[in-house]
Amino acid sequence: MIFYLSQYFHDVATGTGWAEPLSFLRMFQYITLRSAGAAITALLLSLWLGPRVIVWLKELKFGQHYRDKAEEAGGMAARVINKRGTPTMGGIMIVLAMDLSALLWAQWHPFVLLTLLSLVVLAGLGFYDDYAKITKQDNLGVKSHVKLVVQVLLGLFIAIYLWRMPATSKLVTEIMVPFQKHPVMTGAVLTGILLVTLTIVGSSNAVNLTDGLDGLAIGCTLIVNVVFLVMTYVASNFRIATYLQVPFVPGAGELTVFCAAMFGASLGFLWFNCHPAQVFMGDTGSLALGGALGIMAVLIHQPFVLFIAGGVFVLEAMSVMIQKGWFKYTKKRYGTGRRVFLMAPLHHHFEKLGWYESQVVTRFYILCVLFAVVALSTLKIR
Repeated sequence: MIFYLSQYFHDVATGTGWAEPLSFLRMFQYITLRSAGAAITALLLSLWLGPRVIVWLKELKFGQHYRDKAEEAGGMAARVINKRGTPTMGGIMIVLAMDLSALLWAQWHPFVLLTLLSLVVLAGLGFYDDYAKITKQDNLGVKSHVKLVVQVLLGLFIAIYLWRMPATSKLVTEIMVPFQKHPVMTGAVLTGILLVTLTIVGSSNAVNLTDGLDGLAIGCTLIVNVVFLVMTYVASNFRIATYLQVPFVPGAGELTVFCAAMFGASLGFLWFNCHPAQVFMGDTGSLALGGALGIMAVLIHQPFVLFIAGGVFVLEAMSVMIQKGWFKYTKKRYGTGRRVFLMAPLHHHFEKLGWYESQVVTRFYILCVLFAVVALSTLKIR
């Protein structure tokens, strides 16, 4: 909105006495300026909304009054703070801050609108799941297959939409992998649709599984978001993209503005979510943020880079799949289910080993930074 207003007043002033005084409005054409504006706006909005949303959630009694799975399992000797009663659904403030900031500072490019639409859909799905958990008081929420169906339908819609549009069809039909200059597959419609869907669904669920400790999911999201802040800007600049031999994607620069809004909103939420958390993002935030990362990776033609940058999310998701798979296999084979980890997702395994919550979170941050560095190296090592 700010971009369109600035250009309108600049065009109106052209050829008049106001042309020189209003010449500064041309600055709003630059992605860097609008990205900075989006980040600051989202941060301030998030900080302003935080106390109000927390009070509102407490008044509605939208708190985590059930014991989480880690507490139910026991063995959390290092956990000294009871999380019961802490408001959840804090993802509302993240989504609101991101949406408003992106709409204010970004051009209303199809990429931005598609990302915002997906963000709202996944946030709505997460909100419904959080609400079901709170009202049922059993920590079950929405059936997992229901959430999966909604996520898959969203992923398929995005994949088919991109494939059907001539300007974006190559984002689906050409398969790019890290460290390679050229597509490893071309004309791969079915493979591309499957990859787009898996990227969005997998990322959304992986961030959701990581959201189990104070500040863990939002902090790792911030780090991964920085990677895509850089990569969306590179993909939007023809000269830089050509020099680095990465896919040039017209319009990707507006995703940089979205990434900046996501960064500011997440940073503001971390202020209230750091240990000891005043509010949890819940599925409202985690499903939406994970889905947003997946969509951005698809839109800049780098879905596999997300697999590297989000290595912590991948490890968390893999730990759950390995644990469940091995338990079912050994139960069928030996009559008694066995476990690979003390508890899954992976962060709870380390809690059971006696690590303090803050230790787990900080060390996972370090690991996430290392994954981010490797992901950024794919820009040059090709």
